[in-house]
Amino acid sequence: MPIDWKRLPEAAVLPLGDLRVEDLRDQCLAHGQRWLHADCRKARSKSGVMSALAKGLHLPAHFGANLDALYDCVTDLEPTPGAAQAGLVIVIENLPGTRGFGPDEQAALLEVFEDAAADFAARSIALRVFHSMAA
Repeated sequence: MPIDWKRLPEAAVLPLGDLRVEDLRDQCLAHGQRWLHADCRKARSKSGVMSALAKGLHLPAHFGANLDALYDCVTDLEPTPGAAQAGLVIVIENLPGTRGFGPDEQAALLEVFEDAAADFAARSIALRVFHSMAA
């Protein structure tokens, strides 16, 4: 499915849906946006998800592996230097729907990214987060 980059909201947390990760990455890089990708395929719990996010988003060693620390670290991320339009694209694939990470945990995690997107928007930096749930 082609991506109409101009129609994407600059502050958004959206399901990945039919978008292909490769196409999204190519468009992101073509527009000078910073690309970050976390695959939670092996995660079965909150700690597993936090570990996958820490690795995929290149979070600092001091990352506390909780939602408050996630917000702090995400909002510290920087866009690509010198980009015509400052922005970041984060893809989080395969969020688990397990007993250790159910709907409430999924919603709380996505709310962190929604809050981070609002923070970035206040600084005139685009933050687009795409997510998918494990099959």
